[in-house]
Amino acid sequence: MTYTQGVVLGLVQGLTEFLPVSSSGHLILVPHVFGWPDQGLAFDAVMHLGTLAALVAYFRRELLGMVSGALSRRLAVLLVLATIPGAVAGVLFGKLVETELRWPLVIAVSTAGWAIVMWVADRRAAAAPTGPGDPLERVSLGQALTIGCAQALALIPGTSRSGITITAALLRGIDRATAARFSFLLGIPITAGAGTQKALYLVKTGLPPGESGPLAIALLAAFVSGWFAVWFLVSYLKTRSLRPFVIYRLLLALVIIAVVLRG
Repeated sequence: MTYTQGVVLGLVQGLTEFLPVSSSGHLILVPHVFGWPDQGLAFDAVMHLGTLAALVAYFRRELLGMVSGALSRRLAVLLVLATIPGAVAGVLFGKLVETELRWPLVIAVSTAGWAIVMWVADRRAAAAPTGPGDPLERVSLGQALTIGCAQALALIPGTSRSGITITAALLRGIDRATAARFSFLLGIPITAGAGTQKALYLVKTGLPPGESGPLAIALLAAFVSGWFAVWFLVSYLKTRSLRPFVIYRLLLALVIIAVVLRG
């Protein structure tokens, strides 16, 4: 991996991991466009650590609030319970998905199909709450479990973890900005687990020769772009809809299909 490759892939991963547009779709296109080889496990591990750091940095107040009691510890319990479906699905089906479903056409169909579901959910989105207190405190157990079950579907390439969890939250009557915040907080345990697993394997096998520098740059790029993507989406959804992301996903699916047919 070169430094240029590290910067570009890190930026793309950080942005598309949190915007509801499918990171797997972009990480298929970028190497194809530039003629780069597959990024490999080292890159995957570094990207998980970079995006995890971005989530922790952005939500440091909420995380500290749950520890200190400034936010209800009930929210922490809901996040733990909502993490279980995705974690179980990852253990049971993770390897199967990686070997059998990471095909461009599968990603294109998933990207387009979930875009339509997102559009339906966005049209039903609740208005932003005006009452006192943090809206996260009003998320119910049923809503949290629905979002957690939806997160398990993110194993399917092209789905977008943030996209499917925000969509599920909207369908359960949560407003857009709160849906995004809960989705991102829910992503912390899953991202930490995946990043730790891959990092431990990487420690055993060692870094590829000469790639420590490019991987460090990729880590920094993923952190910066990931933090920006989280900040942007939470701010954007306070007053705007998901329609531009729906349109973008449909166009992305068409581009992936065109690339596959040409290749």
